[in-house]
Amino acid sequence: MNRFSFFLRENIRLLLGLTVVIFVVILVGLLIIGRTGNTKVAINDNEFSVKVAQSAQEKQIGLSETKELDENEGMLFVFDNPDHYSFWMKGMEFPIDIIYIKGDKVVTIIPNAAVPTNDNLTVYQPTTESDKVLEVNAGLAKKYNIKEGSTVRIENL
Repeated sequence: MNRFSFFLRENIRLLLGLTVVIFVVILVGLLIIGRTGNTKVAINDNEFSVKVAQSAQEKQIGLSETKELDENEGMLFVFDNPDHYSFWMKGMEFPIDIIYIKGDKVVTIIPNAAVPTNDNLTVYQPTTESDKVLEVNAGLAKKYNIKEGSTVRIENL
C-alpha cells in the first residue's frame, strides 16, 4: 500500500466521522429549538402566546414588570402539584383576567382583577385546586366566552 492510498483512506474516515458529528449537533440543535418555541395556550379556539413563569422568582414577579400586553399575549404559571394558589396585583399597571386551570380544564376565573390603588392588596384564590394559571388582559375571558369547564390546549410547554 502506498502512502497516498493510506492518506486517502484515513481522511475518508475522518471526513465521515466529522459528517456524523455535524449531523448529530444539527439534529440536537433542531430538537432544542423545537422545544423552546413559543408556548401557546388555546381556549375556545382563541390562542394566546404566553411567557411561562416556572421559577419561584418568575412566579413572584409575574407581570408586575410588564407595561402592557398585546391582546392575545399572557403569562402562564406552571406548578408541580394542584393546590389553591393565591395571586395579587402588587406592582401591576393594568387589569387582568386570572384563569385557573387544572389539567386541561378551566376551574376558576377571576375577571377584571384591578390595579391596586393603595397598599391594601386583594388576594385572589381559586374555588378549587389548580396546577396552572393563565393571566391575560382584563375582559378577554368574557370576550372569548371562557368559562369554568372550557378545554385548554397548551403547545410547546
